[in-house]
Amino acid sequence: MPPGKKASRSEAVPAIAAGIELEKMRRRVRLSRLALFTAIAAGPVALAVAMASGPAAATAAAPNKPAPVRTAAVTADPAGYAQVFIDAWLRSSADEAGSAQARLAQSLAPDVALPEPAADAQSKLRSVTAVRSVQRGGDAWAVTVAAQYTDGMVRYFAVPVAADARGASFAVTGAPGAVAGPARAAVPASPYTVHIPSDGALSSTVGEFLGAYLTGTGEVDRYLAPGVKLTPVSPAPYSAVVVREVSAVEEAAAAGQVPADGTKVRVLVQAEARDGAGRWPLAYELALTARSGRWDVAALEAGTVQGGGAR
Repeated sequence: MPPGKKASRSEAVPAIAAGIELEKMRRRVRLSRLALFTAIAAGPVALAVAMASGPAAATAAAPNKPAPVRTAAVTADPAGYAQVFIDAWLRSSADEAGSAQARLAQSLAPDVALPEPAADAQSKLRSVTAVRSVQRGGDAWAVTVAAQYTDGMVRYFAVPVAADARGASFAVTGAPGAVAGPARAAVPASPYTVHIPSDGALSSTVGEFLGAYLTGTGEVDRYLAPGVKLTPVSPAPYSAVVVREVSAVEEAAAAGQVPADGTKVRVLVQAEARDGAGRWPLAYELALTARSGRWDVAALEAGTVQGGGAR
């Protein structure tokens, strides 16, 4: 602008705005330096935070991006498919290719021939169950299926199945093969080695609890530790329950008197349940806690290891 000439109003406004913006930038720089020096005095952790933060106007805010959706991996499991095929295949006959079972078997495995069972065969198929699945590589699987007949005989068949990685499609890729059944696994030794007297407080509590749990006689809640919830079997399946044997992991369970409050033990109960159809051996694992001179049931499990070693 020439000397002596006054700036017009339109020219002065942008200059003033530019000056204000410049002063703001200088102020931000001074504040950033002050924060940096303060962080250095405070220590390395504060310094790292200050360096990471910086002036607000130095970087543009990144747009909010939706978090990536993670889909849980689906494991292919062709066991059920092989089970359906074997059931239909064993119940079908090449002489009756139009039957429902034959059509089902051929729809699952079009290239597999149907069997030709003898017309006067006495033993009939009762049920089939898949007992093992082994992935051979890629999409190839071998499923072992057990077939139980009405005469008690059990035969095992290996079924080759192809399955995609998502488990969305399957195909029987060849005829089944008769194979030996799985070997019997070794049963681990039972940890319940402490014998519990049948006339003690613990055995009495266990017997009364199982009676309430399985026969509906009495209230289950009265035998439970505070805060424990357990719903009895309903409708009650048995008319009576008799405890045959109780064994424990801890020696404290075998004491003549109930030990100090808070003492915890684990026991295995061998019981016999009775109903109009007969007698049934049952086993339960219980966790009990001593409280006020009595035993409270803290947990119940069924299907436990009963022991395959020394007791």
